[in-house]
Amino acid sequence: MMTLTACDPLGQRTSLVPPDRPADLRPAAQEPSAERLRLTRYYAALQQDLLTRGLMRTDGGGPETPYDADDLVENFERIAFYDEYGGPGSAASGLLGRWEDPVRIYAAFGPSVSDAQRQQDTATLAAYVARLARLTGHPISLTQTAARSNFTVIFASQDDSAYVASEVKRVLPSLSGADLAVFVNPPQSFYCLVRAGGLQSNPVAYTRGVALIRAEHPDLGRRSCIHEEIAQGLGLRNDSPRARPSIFNDDDEFALLTSQDEKLLQILYDARLKPGVSAGQARPIVRQIAYEIMGEPR
Repeated sequence: MMTLTACDPLGQRTSLVPPDRPADLRPAAQEPSAERLRLTRYYAALQQDLLTRGLMRTDGGGPETPYDADDLVENFERIAFYDEYGGPGSAASGLLGRWEDPVRIYAAFGPSVSDAQRQQDTATLAAYVARLARLTGHPISLTQTAARSNFTVIFASQDDSAYVASEVKRVLPSLSGADLAVFVNPPQSFYCLVRAGGLQSNPVAYTRGVALIRAEHPDLGRRSCIHEEIAQGLGLRNDSPRARPSIFNDDDEFALLTSQDEKLLQILYDARLKPGVSAGQARPIVRQIAYEIMGEPR
């Protein structure tokens, strides 16, 4: 079972050339399509509007966004135990899901993505992956070959639909046609999206993941997608309007991982929790961890 989550702006939730491919096999650059140019203008204007309104903050939160251990417990339960789209009847709803094996992330780039953008996004991804490994204490790393990876992050534009289809099918060969279509031709309202999970027999032990980052986004928009989609692919799979400061909130106040989000990831990968535990079973353990992290007396 895989969990699909998508992020769009305004809260309407609805590497370089891959090293195992010789650079001379990369298709010659083509002129961008009218639709790709339109989307590039649209997302640039949207980001500017959000920034003008004081949203998409990159400061991680401050004195005006306080939270305590009880907030951590409440937000963790809402964000880690339920699927954004899975609904109460989904196989993993109400159960903790995360990776137990090492996470090996591979950056895949559509043919339309420029060399400069590839280099920038690879550097952003590498720094973020290193940060996630430090925060969680879990082995998370970049790999230089698709064959060794189990979590692929695809950077691609509207013009790269055939490439996206081939990459998603490589990672998730049993994905339904309807779900594949969401990756290949996502609605304009989908900012970015991720699919992660485990086998049908054990959906809470994650084994595969794939994320799509729209190449048409401006720099901050792509960074924001990287931060949220990979964190969701690690197991923080839902959103809560009460989580603040957090990227797991539909209000777009924060663009990048916040101080509270870091603590949510720490809790998620604490050895005292196990995949498949229910929210009720985990609650006293989560409370203990949260109070330890915050340094608050119980």
